[in-house]
Amino acid sequence: KVLAPGYYARHDMRSPMRIAVCVLVLTQLLNLVLVPVLQHAALTLTIALGAVVNAVWLLVGLVRRGSYRPEPGWGRFVAKVIVASAVLGLLLAWGAQHFDWVGLRAVRVQRMGLLALFVVGAAALYFAVLAALGVRLRNFIKR
Repeated sequence: KVLAPGYYARHDMRSPMRIAVCVLVLTQLLNLVLVPVLQHAALTLTIALGAVVNAVWLLVGLVRRGSYRPEPGWGRFVAKVIVASAVLGLLLAWGAQHFDWVGLRAVRVQRMGLLALFVVGAAALYFAVLAALGVRLRNFIKR
């Protein structure tokens, strides 16, 4: 939705459509491979991977055509976001193993409170890592 208009502005309707069809085929092939192994979780994973492939493919096409030129510093920013996301992923993996979320179904209020605390803590950790890496958090606030 963000990158396709770069093609439409140059009256190129075919490229985004071709990319979308290729990504759709890739997603279905990934489903065939991953669903037997990961069951229903594979569906979410393949959709997310398809979205990433689609965005990267569209972005690469715009950069190659000269329609988009990232400003200096974007590479460093993306690297910092990847590091913060990896730390967040480690925390989420730890939480999935450390807490018995299914067993907590019996005590709904405790489960909701723990989940709320975990979500807030995860968000705080993510932004703390970004801040420690030098990202100005004020840039995330829309004015």
